[in-house]
This record gives sequence, C-alpha cells and structure tokens, in this order.
Amino acid sequence: MVYANKTYIAFDADNDIHYYRLMCARKHNDNTSFNFYDAHDLNNLRSYASEEQIKRKLSERMQNAKIFILLVWENTKNLFKFVRREIEQAIKKGLPIIVVNLNGKRSMDTNLCPAILKDELAIHISYNQKIIEYAMNNWINSFYELKQEWNTWPYYYKQNIYQNLWL
Repeated sequence: MVYANKTYIAFDADNDIHYYRLMCARKHNDNTSFNFYDAHDLNNLRSYASEEQIKRKLSERMQNAKIFILLVWENTKNLFKFVRREIEQAIKKGLPIIVVNLNGKRSMDTNLCPAILKDELAIHISYNQKIIEYAMNNWINSFYELKQEWNTWPYYYKQNIYQNLWL
C-alpha cells in the first residue's frame, strides 16, 4: 500500500503554471511556514511525452496524494484532456478538494469552476498563501466529517477566517 502524503495540484499548464511555480517558490522560502509535499516531484514529464504517457504519470502522482488542489482561472472549466481527468480521479479517490480561485474570489465562482465540481464537496478559496495553507491544514478533517454526513456541496470560509489571517 502506498503512503499518501502528497498534495496534488492541478492547473492549466499552458496559462497558469506561474501560479503553481509561485506556490513552489514560497514552499522553499525559509521565512514562511507554507509547506506541502508536492505530488509533481514524484516523476518528471518531458515536453515530448505522449498523451498516454502524461496520463499515466498523472495517475501515478495521484496515487500518492492525500489532498487535491485545483487552481481555477479563465480556461480551467474547458480543459477536458488532462484537468477534467485529474478532477475525476480526485473525486473517485475521495480526496479532499480545495478549489483556489486565481481571480481572488473567496467562494465558488460559478462562471469559472468546472461543472464537474459544482455539486461536489469542496472548499472554494482565493489564491493567497495564508488561506491556502489554512485550507491545507484544516479542510481535510472538515471534509471527512462532512462526507460522513453525505454533504456534497461547495463550501467556503466565512469572512472571519480571512480576517483572522489578516487577509
């Protein structure tokens, strides 16, 4: 059995990779407590990899994940080849899902959120290191408690959580 301790981050690799890279850079900064075990560190994909190779590698990464983060922006809802597949795998695996709105919205953005997630148990937050770290540390327990109650709708943190984080 594989020990799942990784954070799987899905995003539009053509347009939003700089947001992912910024998260990785913050993780390596000595002046912050922001940290995660990145599932993307598990295997390298080459730029010339075939679609089948990419899908296989993404599945391998997902096997080690304990939480799924989706970075959402303008094109995310239309990405069916890889991102939709990653979301489907996260749902099937029963992973806690954090939807991070790159536009700063603190709840579900119905215009940008992929349709497959609109009725799924997930927390929707803004793109900010403090709230992402808070969600990574707190959503897992909330997710499993809510799942036992058969809740399957989108959640968001109330304003006081953001205020407590000075956001």
